Amino acid sequence: MTVSSVGSVSSSMLQSILDMRSQLDDLQRQLGTGEKSDTYSGLGLGAGLTVSLNAQLAALNSYGDTIGLVTTRIGVASTALQQMASYASEVKSSMLSSPFDPDDTGQTTTQKIATADLGSFLGLLNTQVGNRYIFSGQATDQPSVDTMDHILNGNGAQAGLKQVILERNEADLGADGLGRLAITAPTTTSVSLAETPNGTASPFGLKLAAVTSNLTGATVTGPGGSPPAISVDITGTPADGQTIKFQFNLPDGTSDSITLEAVSGTPVSPNQFVVGPTPDATASNLKAALTSALQTFGQTTLSAASAVAASDNFFDNPPQRVNGAPPSSSTALVDGTPADTVTWYTGSNTTGSARSTATAKIDQSITVSYGTQANEQGIRKALQNIATAAAVTYSPTDPNAAARNQALCVRLNDALSAPPGTQSIQSIQTDLSNAQSAMTAAAARQQQTANTLTDLLQKVSTVPPEQVGAQILALQTSLQASLQTAAMLSQISLINYLPA
Repeated sequence: MTVSSVGSVSSSMLQSILDMRSQLDDLQRQLGTGEKSDTYSGLGLGAGLTVSLNAQLAALNSYGDTIGLVTTRIGVASTALQQMASYASEVKSSMLSSPFDPDDTGQTTTQKIATADLGSFLGLLNTQVGNRYIFSGQATDQPSVDTMDHILNGNGAQAGLKQVILERNEADLGADGLGRLAITAPTTTSVSLAETPNGTASPFGLKLAAVTSNLTGATVTGPGGSPPAISVDITGTPADGQTIKFQFNLPDGTSDSITLEAVSGTPVSPNQFVVGPTPDATASNLKAALTSALQTFGQTTLSAASAVAASDNFFDNPPQRVNGAPPSSSTALVDGTPADTVTWYTGSNTTGSARSTATAKIDQSITVSYGTQANEQGIRKALQNIATAAAVTYSPTDPNAAARNQALCVRLNDALSAPPGTQSIQSIQTDLSNAQSAMTAAAARQQQTANTLTDLLQKVSTVPPEQVGAQILALQTSLQASLQTAAMLSQISLINYLPA
């Protein structure tokens, strides 16, 4: 028979001590980290919930990072757009207040301001955020616009805006400077103003819109026929101060008129004609006055309208050029190509909204669109009007220069005001502001959700330090008692129980 030692410590007691030691180590880890366990398995039934909560928090953090990045891009774009609008406003203000003062290069104060602002405007359109060109649509790796020098002056065989304006001006004025109109005298007592056949068939020059007259002793008809014509037949003697007004449609979509006044004495202004002693003489004087007035009209109002139309052509997609040479006899526009015309916009083109060229998912069910393109209507119109102001030059010796400048400034001033119903730079800013508001609201909601999830996660995966401290004290007491008991048992021997 085997007799166990009375003083031996049982293996179960030793295992219990080891278990308490291991539990004490784990409690000390919990006290130091605040976490119930360093593995999911140690969380028991809370493991699945913890995994789910961590995944949701990671998704919210990802949305937050996206919101932060997009907020930066929108902020830079909005600042750039605000500055563009200020350049347009500065040029507009200069047109209204600056004198006509061309220097030896043919530039006025307004043109100098427009040139400087055009360079800055183009620089803003090539703004980068990180390595991303923000006004290039989807082509974020390339600049959105060409250089100012290329846009204005061309690049080798590629025509720039200045050349396109000159060609269009020749095409609109025609070979004789009468705006593709012909003035004839079908009879000795009549004057006819008609669109020439190549003028009627083309987008160039003046188009007859209407005629009004209170001339006595004159029969006025038209416009009508093919090609359209206005006829004035003098049968009597018009009175002093009576007028005839010719209304025209211009290449830029505007309309204007020439009014001729009958006088019995010497004319004191260019738009007057002398009532002669006979209908023949009166008709001859009317024809001469109309020819002179129409030539001046061509060098002033028509030339200004032509410059605006040419700018529309150049900044179109694709650009439009006068087809054929010489331009004065051309009857059509033709698409410009990269070989013969500068392509001012070098970003991507989209058939849909420019905003859709850049999107970001900022919440589980919310996506914002914040793309921008330099060829959007609001940006393009401001740019092309500033460029037109910078491109046209005047000769200090040209007697019609001041009037042409005035006519151009009126048109550009109106165009820089963004007519109702058209996109403006401000409306683009509004779109971006709406996207920013959506992100701000989403970020606020996500922060609230993250706070709630974090509180729940802490309840599942963390323990209060005071609770752990109490458990450590209790376990230390138990462990100390167990160790003392084990020590006492290890010293007990059978001899202690045998009689002496």
